[in-house]
Amino acid sequence: MLDVQSIRKNFPIFNRGKNPFVYLDSASTSQKPQSVIDAVSTYYNSYAANIHRALYTIGEKATDKYEGVRKKVKIFLNVPDTHTVIFTGSTTESLNLIAYAWGQKNLNADSEILLSEMEHHSNIVPWQLVAEKTQSSLQFIPLTDDGTLDLEPNDSLYSKRTKLISVCHQSNVFGTVNPIDSVIATAKEWGAISVIDGAQAVPHMKVDIAKLDCDFYAFSGHKMLGPTGVGVLIGRTDLLEEMDPFMGGGEMIDKVTLEKSTWNKVPWKFEAGTPNIAQVIGLGAALDYIQSVGIDKIHNHDVDLLNYGLDILSQNKDITLFGNTQNRGAVIPFNVKNIHPHDLAKFLDTDGICIRAGHHCAQPIMNHLGVTATARVSFYLYNTKSDIDVLAESIEKTARIFA
Repeated sequence: MLDVQSIRKNFPIFNRGKNPFVYLDSASTSQKPQSVIDAVSTYYNSYAANIHRALYTIGEKATDKYEGVRKKVKIFLNVPDTHTVIFTGSTTESLNLIAYAWGQKNLNADSEILLSEMEHHSNIVPWQLVAEKTQSSLQFIPLTDDGTLDLEPNDSLYSKRTKLISVCHQSNVFGTVNPIDSVIATAKEWGAISVIDGAQAVPHMKVDIAKLDCDFYAFSGHKMLGPTGVGVLIGRTDLLEEMDPFMGGGEMIDKVTLEKSTWNKVPWKFEAGTPNIAQVIGLGAALDYIQSVGIDKIHNHDVDLLNYGLDILSQNKDITLFGNTQNRGAVIPFNVKNIHPHDLAKFLDTDGICIRAGHHCAQPIMNHLGVTATARVSFYLYNTKSDIDVLAESIEKTARIFA
């Protein structure tokens, strides 16, 4: 069991006054512990310098700190030597990097890209853009009514034309944890590239890249206690070496003449310009914090909150819960009868409760559900069952007001 009260003491936002503050939107972005805030501010206060280039002391320190986070990521996710860790600005940038740097070079009119109907827009739109440029086609694994994917063998989905399969590890809407080991195995069977969007998974469960053996895996720092502006792409090294650069500029070059240029080694080939140094260092501090708490303890705590939340919310006859899968993360999408999700979110805010309302960057899912939007609560290591009780009471109060 987690000592949540002690954990909350590490997060300044939970210690800012007597006013109630119930944060239930970690699937969008997580709160930050003091150690992460300090890591970022210490960089700016004590050794702010560009990396890889400066030969003076603080520049060397900045480089060591930055590159040290790459090692921390490898340890945290058990990244094998066959794969490389690349720092990006977000999961979105990581997926775009693959779509453009791999997709434009390897896809053509005879190619098919297989996604799922469950995807975040960041794992749909880049492939739509690249499909248009390469004249390749898009196929989608169907979404079922219980919020899972229909992964039954289907000749209309899988074929020798399938060149890439890209799915989320965990849904940002339903919390569904997909059987990505099966998806990756299917990709190998058809000779396709496997891409996994792990933005919702990495903060909440043990992820072992060596065991999964996917080709690409992407996630963000800001959903796992780290700063905004930093993402990670883990890619198979041989594929990255074959790919063209995503952006051109400083750091990603080897030699530049007026006539042509050659490229730096992976991973720096894909880290053009001055990177988000402070944010990467902050991510390193976030990884340290999660390691100190224990990812398995965090996962078990999330599951406990999820089950409690489902039980409490299901007791309200005016609440419609969406999704009904057994294997899910700590995310609950729902609507309240006769109350638009945006209105609900604003009324809950008056009680100091933060939830997400909208289409969650997943409009195809909303279309499947036959709604324009849902409310969504999501839990993390700093939440308690009392947060859920406060939420339930506020929902009932809001329903009485609208009635």
